Amino acid sequence: MFTPSSIIGREQEIALLEDYAASGKAEFIALYGRRRVGKTFLIQNVFSNRLSFSMTGVIDGNAFAQMHAFVDALDMYGAPLAKTPDNWYAAFTALRHFLMRRITRGERCIVFIDELPCFGTPKSDFALALGYFWNSWGALQPELMLIVCGSSTSWMMSNVIDSHGGLHERITHEMHLQEFSLRETEQYLLANGFNWDRIGITQAYMAMGGIPYYLASLSKSESLAQNFDRIFFASGSEMQREFSRLYSTMFTTPDPYIAIIEALAHRHDGMTRDEIAQAIGKNANGRLTMMLKNLIDCDIIRFYRTKLKKISQRNGIYQLCDMFSLFYFQFLKNGTTDTHFWTNSLNTPALNAWTGVSFERVCMKHIRQIKNALRIDAIRTEYYSWRGTDEQTGSRAQIDLVIERADRMVNICEAKFSMREYSLSKEEYLKLQRRIGMFIEQTAYRGGVIPTMITSYPLARNAYSEHIAAVVTLDDLFV
Repeated sequence: MFTPSSIIGREQEIALLEDYAASGKAEFIALYGRRRVGKTFLIQNVFSNRLSFSMTGVIDGNAFAQMHAFVDALDMYGAPLAKTPDNWYAAFTALRHFLMRRITRGERCIVFIDELPCFGTPKSDFALALGYFWNSWGALQPELMLIVCGSSTSWMMSNVIDSHGGLHERITHEMHLQEFSLRETEQYLLANGFNWDRIGITQAYMAMGGIPYYLASLSKSESLAQNFDRIFFASGSEMQREFSRLYSTMFTTPDPYIAIIEALAHRHDGMTRDEIAQAIGKNANGRLTMMLKNLIDCDIIRFYRTKLKKISQRNGIYQLCDMFSLFYFQFLKNGTTDTHFWTNSLNTPALNAWTGVSFERVCMKHIRQIKNALRIDAIRTEYYSWRGTDEQTGSRAQIDLVIERADRMVNICEAKFSMREYSLSKEEYLKLQRRIGMFIEQTAYRGGVIPTMITSYPLARNAYSEHIAAVVTLDDLFV
């Protein structure tokens, strides 16, 4: 039987899966999330000894390879077929006959189909056959629990979760598996013998995000800089090829998506749909909207409304939030022959600039922890970044995080990552005050404003720190 201590984090997902397993009715669960986030690991560990049947698609395989994978899975479970099925309807008929012999009244029969999108090769009718299998038989079996998952989130959404065909509204539960939080990342590293402090853990998170597979490449016997040199910059390192693999796995035609990501990688304050269309040379039509939605579903970008009057509320801002993609375009895309690039670049302007932007993204991923630290977790809020333009100088201004509250107060948050206590200088203080003034003027905001700093360590006390009403530290993000 599964023991929760064998998996780091995922408490909520595990509890839900166990609830579904004990529901006493037919369940059809669609699990989705970006490549390498740990979908397969979760299911195989939660239901390791309870799977009645399991099969996985062949990445980049053709129709023959996918059918062979199905036949091989049946063979491994003791049900060899005398003849390979001619189509997926016949294949699911064979699966039904196998499961009818395995189902016992009162006992859960769990079927797991991994990398589901791989089976949906052109003209295969796989999704239609799966829908027929479920509608004609599976949904009538109270003992059956069918779990499907895949990294191609766009395929999962259009063909399974939001299907308008045979699977329309047949999914009983959908689960979106997201990356680790900072807390879960720390738990993972501690469980694997790392003794890094939270500054080091956060820096690793800035490059890899909370992706378990990426974190597994870290070595506890090396410093963070040595790890980065080996993982990202050594000749032939795996992570140099991971970017293309990531997007080719998620999307059948990855190039248009990569073009969007690259445009957003160079605009840290985000872009509107029209700005993205102009940057990539495409029309701001329904196809672009669909691609943006797919990227949001894959946790690659985020969308937020803005209070800037020149941008309609219908449009809003799209911003790149995938940590690895940010790191790739900053340091890996153009390549380097320096296999010790990271060690040789410490404390350079390029690394410091990346650190600042990445820490802002980390904060956005931990808005719940920030609200908890500010003791406003029980208050309804909207949060977003804000960008504006100084009408006198024409210069751009950005506020890292705005938390607008139902009590007519707003936290204007400035995120600063540093290796020691952050000392707010007069220049930075006046810059923050100008941004707050621009925000109030350009949004016509009439509530109270709370200047807030999010820093690695507590804010150093000086003449300007006294004007900061609230401070959130890195430790708060690990709650």
